[in-house]
Amino acid sequence: MGTVGQTYKFRARVSVPGDIAAHAAAVLTAAAHATAVLASAVLLPGCARDGGPAEIRLRRWSPTAAVLVPVLAPVLAPVLALVLALSLLTGCAQSVDPIERLGRKAAQRVGSRGPSGAGKPVYRRWGLAAPLPPAPKPPARPPAARTAGPGLPPAVRRVRTTDKVVFLTYDDGAERDPRFVDLVRELRLPVSTFLTDRVVGPGYGDFARLQSVGASVQNHTLDHQALRGLPYAGQRAEICGQQEKLRSRFGLRPRLLRPPYGTYDPMTLRAAADCGLSAVVLWRVSMESDELIFGEGGNRLRPGDIVSVASGEWAAPTLRERTVRLLREIQRRGLTVGRLEDYL
Repeated sequence: MGTVGQTYKFRARVSVPGDIAAHAAAVLTAAAHATAVLASAVLLPGCARDGGPAEIRLRRWSPTAAVLVPVLAPVLAPVLALVLALSLLTGCAQSVDPIERLGRKAAQRVGSRGPSGAGKPVYRRWGLAAPLPPAPKPPARPPAARTAGPGLPPAVRRVRTTDKVVFLTYDDGAERDPRFVDLVRELRLPVSTFLTDRVVGPGYGDFARLQSVGASVQNHTLDHQALRGLPYAGQRAEICGQQEKLRSRFGLRPRLLRPPYGTYDPMTLRAAADCGLSAVVLWRVSMESDELIFGEGGNRLRPGDIVSVASGEWAAPTLRERTVRLLREIQRRGLTVGRLEDYL
């Protein structure tokens, strides 16, 4: 836009037509241009943009336009000025430039800390040599798992599948590293978190953020007691009580239970079924500090392995660093990360 006191050039770009209607259209165009300049110069000096003064060139004045503009402009000017002022003032309040709006949204997503390692591919910013392959399309029907009896949920250490996927699970919720949330979001990791109310305490908001970027929330009991050997009523209170906590916090009822310490008995399976859970999730591989510990079935990652990543608060390596090291091993074995809930 121009500013008050600028000089504007007018040269009409209207050819001389053969009828009065066309002359009138040319006159209206000329008057509109003149009014736009007037309104922008007088009403909106504060909305000027970079790029130099506004110069509207109206070329080749027609004789008819030269006669009629002085007559019609005073009539049209107030109306056009009002319309233009309203539209431009609205634009001053908030830009409608789509590129500018996208930029604002991108800045909001990045946040005040700015992008980590800006300019690099996401996977390189997290220390990976290549991007994680996307998980294959999940089966239409999850593979059947053996159960201990009718109506009881299966206890699963690994998923029976030929898909080249492993499953990442995190217990207790003791670690609340915000960079771990960034890792899950940017790499789109479909991790599963098993939460214990006594450990999470007032930190459910941290896991709401983790859930919002793609993690699932599952049941790890109220107080983290070893369930095996407890009477049915005690086991049911631990499991159903945490179901209600998670429902009130997240608006959902989890389908998966991980018993504390991986111990359970037939009463655990019965209580889990009565609390609405469809599977008891154990693990074949665990990661303590930065070391992988394997159960039965070989000392390397295999398709269908469930990995339990301990979330203890070691000074180093952090949960994020341990996860990155695990991802490198997953890639080295030609595997990727799948969503556990799609297979159980």
